[in-house]
Amino acid sequence: MESNTSDNLQKAVSSFKDYEEYLDSKVTPMDLFFLTSKESARKLVEHGHKGTVLSRQEFEQRKAASASATRDHRNRTTTLASSGCDIRDNFLKELAQREEANRTGKMTSLIFIRDVNAAGQEVSGYIDYAHRLQMQDFAPYFSGRKKLVPGPRDLCYYNWTNQATASTSSSNYDVVYDRPRALLFRRKTDGGILNVDPRVHPGQGVRRSAVPSGLYEHVVILDHDSARTRTAV
Repeated sequence: MESNTSDNLQKAVSSFKDYEEYLDSKVTPMDLFFLTSKESARKLVEHGHKGTVLSRQEFEQRKAASASATRDHRNRTTTLASSGCDIRDNFLKELAQREEANRTGKMTSLIFIRDVNAAGQEVSGYIDYAHRLQMQDFAPYFSGRKKLVPGPRDLCYYNWTNQATASTSSSNYDVVYDRPRALLFRRKTDGGILNVDPRVHPGQGVRRSAVPSGLYEHVVILDHDSARTRTAV
């Protein structure tokens, strides 16, 4: 019985935007009539004159616990496109290993690919993996039915055959041209810069990996570990 009461209280807390909204839910029209001020009515409720009421600290703790439980549930129920696929290529195996982290926000990976598109044209560019996972079904890529190549809607795209270029910001990154031929990406979460120049360090919390592949001419993956960056800060 006590457990059910606690669970119900937890659900109730999660439905309120903040502590003030929680207090407002316990204020009656009669309170406002006699006290004339919503702030005074809130203080009356908060100090327990209307029965058992959570303190601000208790409310915030329960609110945080509810948010954490929601995140954990979302992480556990994330459906992976790579699940059950017979993945042979090393690059696709690397993507499969990063899929869950990119779907849940633990990591954002930028993929550089240089290869030939379906029209036989040599293309190269940078793909925001987490963004593409949100926009496309990746099962055909992992199963080998479809080939992942950069396009004009990705972060950066260049067609070596017709010299067409394009750059488009994603849900995670803005494209920044610092100076001629200097391509940078700025994270929208913390403003951090990711430098794709192989001659310099890619940035705080970023790891660059050249990935051998039997399907692609050239592949590089740059991973930003969100948790590692928060720890460093």
